[in-house]
Amino acid sequence: MQRLMSVFLITIFASIALVGCVVASHGVPAPVEDRTISKPRAQSASTTKAAVAPVISENAAKPGFYTVKPNDTLIRIGLDQGQNWRDIVRWNNIDNPNNLEVGQVLRVVPPGTTVNPEGVVVRPVTSPTTTTSNQPLAATEPQKPANAVAPQPPTEPTEDAITFVWPAQGGVLTGFDEAKNKGIDISGKAGDPVLASADGRVVYAGSGLRGYGNLIILKHNNTFLTAYAHNQTILVREDQSVKRGQKIAEMGNSDADQVKLHFEIRRTGKPVDPLKFLAAR
Repeated sequence: MQRLMSVFLITIFASIALVGCVVASHGVPAPVEDRTISKPRAQSASTTKAAVAPVISENAAKPGFYTVKPNDTLIRIGLDQGQNWRDIVRWNNIDNPNNLEVGQVLRVVPPGTTVNPEGVVVRPVTSPTTTTSNQPLAATEPQKPANAVAPQPPTEPTEDAITFVWPAQGGVLTGFDEAKNKGIDISGKAGDPVLASADGRVVYAGSGLRGYGNLIILKHNNTFLTAYAHNQTILVREDQSVKRGQKIAEMGNSDADQVKLHFEIRRTGKPVDPLKFLAAR
């Protein structure tokens, strides 16, 4: 009886093994879990470079053009270049003045002008037209007296023609330091008058330049700008003409640690020591 039971069990195990072989021979796969993770396709070097490479302008680094840097604003660029920021907008056909891009190249001198290596704007001079004649020159022109003086072409006022007056009555708190203080700080009380230092036109009036508070910028000619910062109240508007000694603001401490007037003189955009230009008191 025991022997028969053993034979029966052997037969059953053999049958099970035979079924497994048949299934395997018919190609039915055992279930598996796919643990592979698909990796993103790497961009080609040329594609990546094209995506981040700045647009190079043929005018970059040329005199009369400026390349935008991080944190630049048109007001700051205008002050540093000695220009009205609205003129820069017009010269460059800028649609949104608040949307400058790093690396963008801007024209900062009027179209049709050039800048010499010293940074001075040179305007084109139109030569007078001349006519030719077959007759001798003596026959076509009257004789000039021997002591006659040739007429001189009209000239624009030179920078020496401007006399700057003190914009406030207080003493000097902090002197000029091109690296740390681009002008002088003048003491006073809140509400003291701030005066235009010379005849000019308001090219900026507002608080859009960090560190200056309520700021006024006057343009006096193609060479000079003056800046009046930390005002309590601004009394002029942009594009308004002002006269030397005219009250343009009231002293305050906007964006400053105390009441004072921060006063700058810019020559072709470069800050200079106001004490070398202000008239003696």
